[in-house]
Amino acid sequence: MSSSEQPLRRVLVTGGAGYIGSHVIYALQETRRYKVISVDNHHNSTPKSLVRVAQLARDNLPADASEHDRDSAEIDAHQCDLTKPDEVRRVFEKYGKGGIWGVVHIAAYKAVGESTEIPLTYYENNVSATVYLLQIMAEFDCTRMVYSSSATVYGTPPVIPIPETTRLQAESPYGKTKVMCETILGDLCAAEPSRWRAISLRYFNPAGAHPSGRIGEDPLGRPGNLLPLLAHMAVGRVKDSTLKVFGNDYPTPDGTCVRDYLHVLDLAKGHLLSLDALEPGSKVFDNCPTEARYKAYNLGKGRGMSVLQIVDAMRKATGFDFKYEIIGRRRGDVPDLTADPALAEKELGFTAPADLETMCRDLWNWQTKNPNGYDGPDATSA
Repeated sequence: MSSSEQPLRRVLVTGGAGYIGSHVIYALQETRRYKVISVDNHHNSTPKSLVRVAQLARDNLPADASEHDRDSAEIDAHQCDLTKPDEVRRVFEKYGKGGIWGVVHIAAYKAVGESTEIPLTYYENNVSATVYLLQIMAEFDCTRMVYSSSATVYGTPPVIPIPETTRLQAESPYGKTKVMCETILGDLCAAEPSRWRAISLRYFNPAGAHPSGRIGEDPLGRPGNLLPLLAHMAVGRVKDSTLKVFGNDYPTPDGTCVRDYLHVLDLAKGHLLSLDALEPGSKVFDNCPTEARYKAYNLGKGRGMSVLQIVDAMRKATGFDFKYEIIGRRRGDVPDLTADPALAEKELGFTAPADLETMCRDLWNWQTKNPNGYDGPDATSA
């Protein structure tokens, strides 16, 4: 049976307008097997990203596209706050019981430093919202979830690269919210093993953008992450002439923190593979130690890059001569977070082939085409 003969599966993506969400939606639409429903409160995103993603999907359609294929290129977008259960319920009511096949849950606050300052806000937005979402999913017989977790769940890991068997010991409130949500999912799958299936994805630093330059990372305000910050500096959007590097006395090759970067489209493919693994016929859960149909996977390249290596790669990609100064360590930072992605490779078929050069090139392509992000007067048209 060809994909065009099977009805589209409705998949709800939370945080769909965000950086990761928009690329996950792109990956879902590329298959033409899913009808994407996006929910986002636009706290750190703009609806314009969804307009661009849908246009990319339409542009990818063959000339003789069926009605089914054309429908897969349209996003059903809702502005909705996950901390307000009534708003979430209204979205599910639109499709009725069993109307939504699965959920890819990405929406969260994600700044480690900020989470240490406003922990309650993080617990409400990341944990309470996940509980509400799962309760409403249960109500509407939608019992499959791919959860976008984080490698911060490991805290300072005893072994690098980090296997999934590492104990979870997050050190920041942000990381702890991810541990809590994973725990909740595991408990739910254990309580109702014949009903629930879930996969948590622990990943590190997504980077790059769609090679068209139509969608990319557009943080509101000053970027909290290194690569977009460097892109903003090179394009003149952040006026600082000098990058502050937090500490150079870590036990790493050059003393600066090491992180596992992967291309955002490779990450998006990991979400898609995980969704496929929630299919009724999937063998992914056959080796679970209990009845619970729940697993966690690392997504990464398995090879870390230091802050100074990233600066060097961006210097090459942009031609901009970045200056930096070393200042004190930042609270909550750990020296090296590099994933061991072997399990995801073996069980999901996950790979992350794009290299750092490609990530920097795609990021710079997006940034030069959209110097002020989605909202700039000089942004390329949708």
